[in-house]
Amino acid sequence: MSTITPQLVSLDEDLGADKEAVLRSLSARFVAQGRARDAEELFAAAWAREETDATGLPGGIAIPHAKSATVTQASLAFARLSPGVDFGSFDGPSDIVFMIAAPDTAAEEHLAVLSTLARHLMDEDFLAALRGAKDADEAVAIVRHAIGEGDGAADAEPVAAAPTPAAPADGGRQIDGRPVRIVAVTACATGIAHTYMAADALAAAAKKAGVEFAVEPQGSSGFDRFDAETIAQADAVIFAVDVDVREPERFAGKPVVRRSVKAGIEHAAELIETAAKAAVDPAAERVSGSAAASTAAASAQKESFGAKVKRVLLTGVSYMIPFVAGGGLLIALGFLFGGFRIDQVANQIVIENALWNLPEGGLFQYLGAVFFSIGGISMGFLVAALAGYIAFAIADRPGIAPGFVAGSVAVLMSAGFIGGIVGGVLAGLAAWWLGSLSVPRWLRGLMPVVIIPLLGSIFASGLMILFLGWPIAALMSAMTDGLNGLAESGLIVVVGIVLGLMMCFDLGGPVNKVAYAFAVAGLGTATEGNGVPYLIMAAVMTAGMVPPLGMALASTVLAPKAFTAPERENGKAAWLLGLSFISEGAIPFAAADPLRVIPASMLGGAVTGALSMLFSVGSRAPHGGLFVWFAIDPIWGFALSLVAGTVVTAFAVVLLKRFARRRTDAPAPALEEAVAIA
Repeated sequence: MSTITPQLVSLDEDLGADKEAVLRSLSARFVAQGRARDAEELFAAAWAREETDATGLPGGIAIPHAKSATVTQASLAFARLSPGVDFGSFDGPSDIVFMIAAPDTAAEEHLAVLSTLARHLMDEDFLAALRGAKDADEAVAIVRHAIGEGDGAADAEPVAAAPTPAAPADGGRQIDGRPVRIVAVTACATGIAHTYMAADALAAAAKKAGVEFAVEPQGSSGFDRFDAETIAQADAVIFAVDVDVREPERFAGKPVVRRSVKAGIEHAAELIETAAKAAVDPAAERVSGSAAASTAAASAQKESFGAKVKRVLLTGVSYMIPFVAGGGLLIALGFLFGGFRIDQVANQIVIENALWNLPEGGLFQYLGAVFFSIGGISMGFLVAALAGYIAFAIADRPGIAPGFVAGSVAVLMSAGFIGGIVGGVLAGLAAWWLGSLSVPRWLRGLMPVVIIPLLGSIFASGLMILFLGWPIAALMSAMTDGLNGLAESGLIVVVGIVLGLMMCFDLGGPVNKVAYAFAVAGLGTATEGNGVPYLIMAAVMTAGMVPPLGMALASTVLAPKAFTAPERENGKAAWLLGLSFISEGAIPFAAADPLRVIPASMLGGAVTGALSMLFSVGSRAPHGGLFVWFAIDPIWGFALSLVAGTVVTAFAVVLLKRFARRRTDAPAPALEEAVAIA
């Protein structure tokens, strides 16, 4: 069945004076041709997309689109308007309007056809042919040829997934005598139209500017990931997106320019120019995360088994952390407002009281109970989010639901974060295998929304309940008892040293994240009689603050001349980053000089971890650094441990720079070179 028919075409007809009237008219045509069941529902979906971001584009084009359950077949309606109608483009009304309607469970091949059309809308010859079409049959023939449905039609050339060298244009930006290398990700809410139009617009602008360029359109029909080498060689990244970038950790450490997907279409040349400037700007925003995480995540096609495992676990931890950080800080605020016994009465106070019916403890106790309850609920997602996004890293979106269910079962079985990891892996593998099956076309739409969540949940959660939950719960209990035993025997200091070394080894990378995940997972097991998890959390957070603070002290106070000018600038920012417990603040230093910065950081981290345990410093907050002082006790022990480790790291790195190998005040090597040296 054709994607477009003459009955879905309107040439120079009066469909109304505004875009609302045009959308209603085109929606009615879909229903009249049996392509949708309810015109008003389809219009509402398209209108909701318009209210999010207007679909008018430069050159007199508009491409309204919607995914809705009322659509029975992915289809196109085309209107050539005279006069044009305002669809929100900055350069005036649109006379070429394509309305795309897709089922909410559209098969990938249908979405790929619609995406092909979007790319052709950047072709001036294609638009000229449509404007000159004599009747609906000719317009349909032009469109069907473009999308690969007509006689002798050929599929549109795909957007390049690897950089294509371009001869530098006059005035083109260069680095070390070669063109700047830029990679981009484009993605819109529906993943059908703007995603691919932005990709082509950026590619054309990059070619004109004489830079090497590659783009990864992340559409609803899937996407082809960059290989590791493409990302490693890139000087800067453009995120032209209206939704989250999939697997952003692949680009960790790269200078980044973030704009809407529509800006990628309308202002492509400006984005390319901005990215080229960011490539040589030490102060430019960078994608968060470590270079190690970037290297592992970007090499999905070539990565070893160990690298794949590391990438999967890092993905789960990175998505889990916002639940933990927000929830933990709310719990800390609960203790601040409600007192350190608020955990015993918070839920009861919230249920039985309100602002107009305050408890005996007054307003502060009530607010403390509210903060604590919300934080506890957020922390309750910890294991489920970990498992859900581990499954997501393995099987993409179909893995999320069975992963969350398996993680919740791990909580039910008291299997803790280890159970969450196991459940997430099982759910992800099940979802991946189910998604790889060849099934009849009529069943494909049901696979990601019904079949995979159902069977994946039964498999992973069933195994957790029937076989794996109890052994893992016993292991978690043994680990807790062992830590309590270390605390009672005085060997808890050894744990502090180990955690300190782990936190400073890769500055936000996998080893750092394992130590952090271990600490935050333990917070949920802390009780009035067992404060060891608070001690572990304090040691981890304090040690993680040491690398950026140590580099800041060394580069701005002790020995500025031993560091390059960009490093001294980074050192100023590292003060605040370190005090906020953002270990990545030390990455610019480690990237430029890993063989001296990392050992110095680990030495200071070990000192801080040991002293934190020795002084019995406890933290009820999982993040925030100095800014959650009210959740840390004793605060003097926290401060003394932090200062000691910072001073040790600062002096160690200065001594290593002076005696291990002299260097001049020259520009730091590129990030990729530094990682290779390490």
